Amino acid sequence: MKFGIGQPIRRKEDDRLVTGHGQYTDDIILPGQLYLHVLRSPHAHANILRCDVSAAKKAPGVVAVYTTAELNADKIPGMPCAVPPMQSRDGSQLVRPRRPVLADGVVRFVGDPVVAVVANTPVEARDAAELVEIDYETLPAVTDTAACRKPGAPQLFAEAKGNLALDWAFGDQAKSDAVFAQAAHVTKVELVQNRIVVNAIEPRAAIGDWDAVDQKLTFYAPTQGSHNHKGAFCMLFGLQPQQVRVVTPDVGGGFGMKGFLFAEQMLVVYCSRKLGKPVKWTGDRSESFLSDTQGRDNVTTAELAIDKNNKFIGFRVKTIANMGAYLSNYAPFIPTLAPLGVFGGVYDIGAKYFNVEVAFSNTVPVDAYRGAGRPEVCYIIERLVDVASRELKLDPLELRRQNFIRPDQFPYDNGTGQKFDSGEFARCMDDAAQMADWASFEVRRKSAAAKGKLRGIGLSYYVEITPGNPQEIAKIEFETDNTISVWVGTQSNGQGHDTTFAQIVAETLGIDFENINIRYGDTDRIKQGGGTGGSRSLYMAGNAIVQASDEVIKRGKDVASHALEAAAADIEFSEGSFSIAGTDRSIKLLDLVRQMREGTINGPKELMDKGLNEEQIFTRAAPTFPNGCHICEIEIDAETGVTEVVNYSVCDDFGKVINPMIVNGQVHGGIVQGLGQALMEDGVYDNDSGQLLAGSFMDYAMPRADNMPNFNLKMNEVLCRTNPLGVKGCGEAGTVGALAAAINAVVDALKPYGVLHVDMPATQQRLWQLVGRKRAAE
Repeated sequence: MKFGIGQPIRRKEDDRLVTGHGQYTDDIILPGQLYLHVLRSPHAHANILRCDVSAAKKAPGVVAVYTTAELNADKIPGMPCAVPPMQSRDGSQLVRPRRPVLADGVVRFVGDPVVAVVANTPVEARDAAELVEIDYETLPAVTDTAACRKPGAPQLFAEAKGNLALDWAFGDQAKSDAVFAQAAHVTKVELVQNRIVVNAIEPRAAIGDWDAVDQKLTFYAPTQGSHNHKGAFCMLFGLQPQQVRVVTPDVGGGFGMKGFLFAEQMLVVYCSRKLGKPVKWTGDRSESFLSDTQGRDNVTTAELAIDKNNKFIGFRVKTIANMGAYLSNYAPFIPTLAPLGVFGGVYDIGAKYFNVEVAFSNTVPVDAYRGAGRPEVCYIIERLVDVASRELKLDPLELRRQNFIRPDQFPYDNGTGQKFDSGEFARCMDDAAQMADWASFEVRRKSAAAKGKLRGIGLSYYVEITPGNPQEIAKIEFETDNTISVWVGTQSNGQGHDTTFAQIVAETLGIDFENINIRYGDTDRIKQGGGTGGSRSLYMAGNAIVQASDEVIKRGKDVASHALEAAAADIEFSEGSFSIAGTDRSIKLLDLVRQMREGTINGPKELMDKGLNEEQIFTRAAPTFPNGCHICEIEIDAETGVTEVVNYSVCDDFGKVINPMIVNGQVHGGIVQGLGQALMEDGVYDNDSGQLLAGSFMDYAMPRADNMPNFNLKMNEVLCRTNPLGVKGCGEAGTVGALAAAINAVVDALKPYGVLHVDMPATQQRLWQLVGRKRAAE
């Protein structure tokens, strides 16, 4: 099939987007629209002694000014933490302090929303906010992840003693301790998962539009799933589902962050209902740094137990996970349950124990960021294996090979409630090693040394899980212009869904690729949806499309039997046409639809009236488990610490690949975000003042094209056995594998100095200082 499954087709949406014909939330201007500006706390921790908004209310163009007093009077609830009940090891429940939409007496991080100003223009709203007078009583703050749990640390909430929200654990600690006690060798590492600022290319924005006549809210925002926000507004504002419509236009990147409910979104809805006019808010880049959820920020101690035959027999991890000042929507889930399904990676390890302390600090709240828990746990296990290979003086490839889960062990119960259905880990690793020319690396190391460079190579084998809502919907509608619209409940954030989903439709229904339009993001047009996140969109929405297409074909055969005057059992479907088996009599699918619409087919009225439009909900049998091997090769200038990634090779298993070009693009982006975290990015706070020191692109290092090499990619299609398409998710895989590959390469480059670990980010300054100290000690 032309432009069908497996073909590297260029993205059909790009012509529209690159020529400026996309529509983003900030492009939307509604009649009578007002503008919101949010005044934020300049302090990391302080009591609000006085808040005088009288001058702001009198400023030109100002329509209203709101503080927490007005929201409390209107019984507006706090921001939700949507995770289900979670218990600590002692049986106590997750501590969920109230998070007010506007600060209620206390601010707990720099950027905490305090006052909402609504005016006729954005400039008038911002100018008026400068007239607000607030007296703060500053309090001690803590931003460091380890420090927030130490005795005497400043406390954020009375109900969270020691800043502890949850002391969560999985596994049998006694069994784990016994295994470690009998181990022939134990490898131990202490790791830092640095904090990441998400920095989507499109800042967050939101418009609330309350229709007082129809008693209906229309909300516009760049989300990762319109239905998630619809449900939240129904719950928080006491509205019925038919009263809420959420529209997500084009989205310029999400990476997890745009999947959540934010204070500004609550405020535009609240203000619109109060004022009877649309209210719009668009964040600037500074606000993105101070108010978007951030990622990672863990401190971990991890151990790997190994027997005398070099088999892994135990894996235990102790992590402090920094939640920031409040629990964001899914924050406690990310360091605990999100990585659990792949805890232990691709290795056959019996005893596993995982303990996470979920803690508060005076920083921007943390939530899911590309990979959401899986990059963290992959980094832990792959750093351990790398250090173990050095301690035991074993080839890192052979140590992994000896401990991989074998193909004949599938389906493999990994002991965390998940079963890996497929994978050929040794094959992928060998292919990656061949691509990277692993065998000849020492020659390249010597050549680099002659030029004063430290060259290193690092390997990481990842497996990730594609979680999220276990259902997804697809609706096929035949339009009057011979096109079809396919509505899906997931959401594009720039991944190329328009193209990939259209390829599936072209393959299954035989419709010309150019005549297929993929639609999403409007809760009035499709009744439910799980959104994008957890690399779920293809394997969920793609299979929903296949399911709906199958029903179109099934019912189409009944209709075609009347159009062709033959028995339904004799009707076949192929390449977009129904035909009578063994004859040349046929009718195209789109012609059949047209004749049904015109009423020229003599068939049962009920069948004709129903038409061929179809809606189906796909329910997954299990998540998928993408996996693959990353090999990173770097050079470090010993005199300056400047690091260059000189080669990067990946062999991935994504099951059936729908569009290799789009998959490659997803992997490229994921690798870059992973290398950004490993080598450059760092959301650094001053632990005394609580100020975000990396609060702009002047201070926060974003990876650029000239920091990256060309990537060498290969895909081994080991079909997933738990969904009809045989696909596995790919959106986050690049990031999951990249962290450990990069740091393993850095450590290998520093081999002459006996270095076993370098924390992320391995910046120029950090490496320069490390090499300098090692040289001074010689």
